[in-house]
Amino acid sequence: MHEATSAEADRPLAVTPPIVCDHPDDVAFVEALEGRRLRVRFHDGLEGIVDLSRRIASADAGVFSILADPSRFAQVRVETGAVAWPGPIDLAPDAMHAEIASKGTWIL
Repeated sequence: MHEATSAEADRPLAVTPPIVCDHPDDVAFVEALEGRRLRVRFHDGLEGIVDLSRRIASADAGVFSILADPSRFAQVRVETGAVAWPGPIDLAPDAMHAEIASKGTWIL
């Protein structure tokens, strides 16, 4: 049996391996921009803009209506390869990637 050295004993144990999303069309980076838009970069290097302004302002906004609050919109983050906000809102990375690859912008 291996006896732990002092350095090994002081090192924290990895309980859960980190979740790594590196599928080419997974989102690697997201940034909130003015006008309810996002700048996104995917793992394959593709970059583009997602424009949510019309969706958020529409009568059919549904759950997206909570993003009308600028502070809420600014809480955007990448979560397991998708663009997400706290609560039930996320955006499918594959559809976003396809539209940005084709047009440079995804307008919802």
